[in-house]
Amino acid sequence: MISAQNLTKAFGSRVAVDNLSFTVDKGDVVGFLGPNGAGKTTTIRMLTGYIPPTRGSATIAGYDIVKESKKARQQIGYMPESVPLYEDMRVSEFLKFRGKIKGLSGSHLKDRLGDVMEQCGLREVKRRLIKTLSKGFRQRVGLADALIHEPELLILDEPTNGLDPIQIRSIRSLIKDLAQERTVMVSTHILSEVELIANKVVIIDRGQIKAADKPANLVNNLRTAGSVLLETKGKIDTAPELLKALDHVKKVKDFGLKEGWNTYEVVVDAGTDARERIASLCLQENWQFRSLHRQGASLEDVFVELTRQD
Repeated sequence: MISAQNLTKAFGSRVAVDNLSFTVDKGDVVGFLGPNGAGKTTTIRMLTGYIPPTRGSATIAGYDIVKESKKARQQIGYMPESVPLYEDMRVSEFLKFRGKIKGLSGSHLKDRLGDVMEQCGLREVKRRLIKTLSKGFRQRVGLADALIHEPELLILDEPTNGLDPIQIRSIRSLIKDLAQERTVMVSTHILSEVELIANKVVIIDRGQIKAADKPANLVNNLRTAGSVLLETKGKIDTAPELLKALDHVKKVKDFGLKEGWNTYEVVVDAGTDARERIASLCLQENWQFRSLHRQGASLEDVFVELTRQD
């Protein structure tokens, strides 16, 4: 669905996107991740035809984004981070207007209006002025606009930006439903959202790709340290020193006493599991414990490791 080869964008002497090469297969839900200034939005603007690449090439559903720009753009439903809406138009008027711009007319346009308002939960507000809508409903209008011409590829740039937790959950559920019928590329800072909806992740930093794989594979290959949480009855002064002496233990954090139980985080070497050694130490020292929990790595850990500057 998307094939980018050595995609590059320079603004004067500053290279915002540097030789990006990646693919997105039909039916994929891809999380496009990176810190602020990494080049995510610039890449999306090149893919959607808003700006041309300085070098390199990309195709959307087989159409070159420069040589066959119109055909490529017809395959895309794009919702930018700041959704451009005509606030003095009613929801149904705006979507009808946008549908006409995208080449729809007659009964087809009428059917698509009904479909996208149903999909995006807009029927109850279809006669309201856009300026009276909440941020969450405005995002839904933006999604409906992106969907009205039935694109094969949906590209969403920070779709949950500025929303409250309830609105985020609602938009996330909507994106999951939409992903059942089309390819979706989501650029976002909310890594937990990506873990819930994406089957592939592309991480970029300073204009270059740092990783592109399934979330589970990235987590499994993580080189960073893991940790084990230990809860003991009462505070044990010797615990940090004895835990630190165990094989593969890097450091021990003491979180203090709460309701009679003390929590220690035992940071261990990557790829090791120290729970058996910790349990043996507890039995040896006659420490009463109620929890020995291994902290699994997350996509956030992967992101931090790949993009940290130290």
